[in-house]
Amino acid sequence: MLFKPRIMNISIEQLQLFTLNVGYACHNGDWNWKDVRSPFARLYLVTEGTARISLPKGDYQLTPGNLYFIPPFVTHSYQCDSLFTHYYIHIYEKNDTSPSILEEFDFPVETPASPHDIDLFKRLLYINPFLKLPASNPKIYDNQPSLISNIELNLRRPFCDKVESRGILYILFSRFLKRAVAKADTSDSRILQAVAYIRRHLNVPLDVNILAHDACMSKDHFIRVFRQETGDTPKAYVIKKKMESAEQFIVTSDRPIKEIARMVGYDDCSHFNKAFKAFAGVTPATYREQHRE
Repeated sequence: MLFKPRIMNISIEQLQLFTLNVGYACHNGDWNWKDVRSPFARLYLVTEGTARISLPKGDYQLTPGNLYFIPPFVTHSYQCDSLFTHYYIHIYEKNDTSPSILEEFDFPVETPASPHDIDLFKRLLYINPFLKLPASNPKIYDNQPSLISNIELNLRRPFCDKVESRGILYILFSRFLKRAVAKADTSDSRILQAVAYIRRHLNVPLDVNILAHDACMSKDHFIRVFRQETGDTPKAYVIKKKMESAEQFIVTSDRPIKEIARMVGYDDCSHFNKAFKAFAGVTPATYREQHRE
């Protein structure tokens, strides 16, 4: 059985999470949305009734007294047939160049809430009343203009509110950290180091020869072991991680496509456009336009 490094080995400085939205919602058979996919994570505390969420890993019944977590860029659907109430937090991770904690680890979907968690949600909402969603329909709030507006709104908050909000968010998120495991299914420390290096240097071109040299392996042997351990060749893995990072920049910022290309290590914008289209099925400009609707 392959060893999965525990998340406790990660430096706290790598965790850069912010409250994008927080609120309380009451539904009565009207929380039904299909194929939702967002650049932010969702954290729920159910207070009454039940609902269902369909995720790639299976369907889950949402029940009172439990916390639920959905990572960013995970396609999911909601179904609610009766009364259902819950608190929600939308979590944005700022990771311009550092690895993404939310993407690097597998988190449990469900975990029991502690007796005081509801008070934490209430306090977070009390100090951030302007972060409530205008409506429950993802099409209304899950678009580029709304995301950019909320991110800027967060930046303008009083410093004391930022500190308290971050503390509350980290407490609630820690419930899921306890059972989180690294996605890198490898016991080979050389490959783990290569993966970590790649994720820290997505903003520069990466040479397989250098990665192999740093791992004290020949290029062919490095490629073979890397693929065996991760399921991807080094080149494919690098491109995938660069495109995932670009995807977030495109949706959550107004940065020009050329600038985003440079941020993920592409000096040639046409080369970047070709790589992104192969990854997402559309060009970066089209992808951004789709998320402005």
